[in-house]
Amino acid sequence: MKRSVLLAIAAVAMVAASCNCPKDKKAGDCCAQECQKPDWGKYAAIEAAAQPNTLTEAEAADGWKLLFDGKTTEGWQSARPANMGKFPEGGWGISEDGLLYVFAGDGSESTNGGDIITTRKYKNFILKVDFKLTEGANSGIKYFVDPFMNTGPGSAIGCEFQILDDDNHPDAKLGVNGNRTLASLYDLIPSRHAPLSDKFGWHTAMIVVDGKHVEHWLDGEKAVEYERGSQMWDALVDYSKYRDWPNFGNMEEGYILLQDHGNQVFYKNIKIKEL
Repeated sequence: MKRSVLLAIAAVAMVAASCNCPKDKKAGDCCAQECQKPDWGKYAAIEAAAQPNTLTEAEAADGWKLLFDGKTTEGWQSARPANMGKFPEGGWGISEDGLLYVFAGDGSESTNGGDIITTRKYKNFILKVDFKLTEGANSGIKYFVDPFMNTGPGSAIGCEFQILDDDNHPDAKLGVNGNRTLASLYDLIPSRHAPLSDKFGWHTAMIVVDGKHVEHWLDGEKAVEYERGSQMWDALVDYSKYRDWPNFGNMEEGYILLQDHGNQVFYKNIKIKEL
């Protein structure tokens, strides 16, 4: 059987397995414990504070923390093992209006400033990030990152919320069934988000990790849902570019990463709620 067909079957099964209800029951009748998941959509619908890179009183009271203050690189470091503990000397900048951005380069992966990761690891969380693409841009938000897994060329290894201009970057047409498009779990599960009305405007990524359960949201719409460590998860990984990385995606905790892929992408309102 062709790799593309196997991956498609695994992806469909992954979605179906997220709620193991009897076939004769409607979704609302499902009483199985695995089906009684929290309504993460309520967090996707929360509006950001009027001032960028700040929290509302309600967010602060609910335990949200900023990962970027709009002024400094505090809380971030190079993903390159030799430079961890320091922020890259080049390749990244902070604009006067409080935007963290990747410098435009030649489009290659992690060859300019390199990826950046948080200064601590995270386990269960809701992460929200506002991003703005430029034409043909490629970047990504990774989680469960182990910077020591790949010490050679290229990006650090972790699960990735793909950030991409689908219309103008060739990666959107690679992979299988669109699993490298915007908001996809890169090279594993394709996003099912609606087409963007303003591709180069501001958009909000949200990643939920609740134990083995993971969700990607884009602009308030659930785009990807999966269970780590399951048989279907293992099948997806085995037929992806990550098959040679031990225990990929199954770590209990890891760093959060913003990717340098040699294209200019802007970020703001980076915040996290630990669960």
